[in-house]
Amino acid sequence: MCSCQKSTNTTSETAPTHSQPGLQFWVDDMTCGHCADTIKKAIETTVPGTTVNADPASKVVSVTGVADFAALRAIVTKAGYTPSASPVAA
Repeated sequence: MCSCQKSTNTTSETAPTHSQPGLQFWVDDMTCGHCADTIKKAIETTVPGTTVNADPASKVVSVTGVADFAALRAIVTKAGYTPSASPVAA
């Protein structure tokens, strides 16, 4: 995680719902473009063939080309962020 903001949120163990090959999840501690770029790069370089859209304003990460939330959660956590299957309440 970049130094923009620290978070103590916990992750959810429930996989998000998806309708296409891909999924969407939330990263509450993604606070800026640098965070989004780090998450995007971590996923796309670890899982070839994926396309990632990370939006720090909504804190939503959308990934196409993979439907394994556990694997993505591990990648994003290793990059220093806290992914969850549902939005974190403020």
